[in-house]
Amino acid sequence: MPKVLVVDDSLSVRKVVEKALTGLGVEVLSAATGTEAMERIERERPDIVVCDVILPDKDGYKVCEFVRAHPAVARIPVLLISGVVNSTVLARAAEVQSNDVMFKPFAAEELVRKIEGLLGSRVITAAPASPAPPAPRASVAPPPVPERAPTPSTAPPPPAPPPPPPPVPQQPPRAAASRAAAEPIAALEVSEEFSGDDLKSRLESLCTTPGVRLAALADREGFLIESAGDHALDAEVAAALSACVAESSHGIGRDLAQGGLLGMILEYQHGMLLLHAVGRSALLAVVVADASALGKARYVVRKALPDLERAL
Repeated sequence: MPKVLVVDDSLSVRKVVEKALTGLGVEVLSAATGTEAMERIERERPDIVVCDVILPDKDGYKVCEFVRAHPAVARIPVLLISGVVNSTVLARAAEVQSNDVMFKPFAAEELVRKIEGLLGSRVITAAPASPAPPAPRASVAPPPVPERAPTPSTAPPPPAPPPPPPPVPQQPPRAAASRAAAEPIAALEVSEEFSGDDLKSRLESLCTTPGVRLAALADREGFLIESAGDHALDAEVAAALSACVAESSHGIGRDLAQGGLLGMILEYQHGMLLLHAVGRSALLAVVVADASALGKARYVVRKALPDLERAL
């Protein structure tokens, strides 16, 4: 199984990358510093290194130089990640011979495409190396491929077994029932209706607001605390990515002397994301599908923040 080493000092970024690579059939290793990355490269011999440019000790360029100078791993792909991609970063990346540079924050699909491409190029370049010595056998190697032609005649024997009956989904009916039961409740009175300390109930109440699809509460490292709403949306990924965005945005506010991040609205093609700080320890991410519901959703979210902070 190919090994992918992810190097980033942000736990939320490492979590996002690990989640994105789930299902690719790779083993994900991680490191938080350049020094730790070099130690893991020496010990684990990864097949790909995904490394942030900015690290607490040795930067991503140093890690890439270490890889290129190492006789055992000099040819493995290195993908650098940078919060700023400009001519300086690209020139430096080319100088240390990285395979590619990706802008951060990034989409999980983009990361998967790049890693699949790098894995493919690694396999293609490695394959010719072993058949190279027996040159005459290389011409004999193709015949086994046509030999598979007779398999259509033998195809009938192994019929595909009928798929097992799908399990009866019980979650959606319950979710639909709770949503239907909550429909009569006025969306703006949600905060008062749930006066207990049950985070799940409070998030479910937010999701009764028209247009709200998902409400996810995460800690500042991107770990999901609780969620409610549309089960088709991945709450864990939403939590991790929200922490990543909040971390970058907080840095912008600090550098521009605007203070800490209180909240933000991200607009996308098919909806919006409301992101709010919940005290000093948590973040609330709310997915709004309908732009016309934004005003009411913002009101409900702001009204719920003090209760959520007390309930944590």
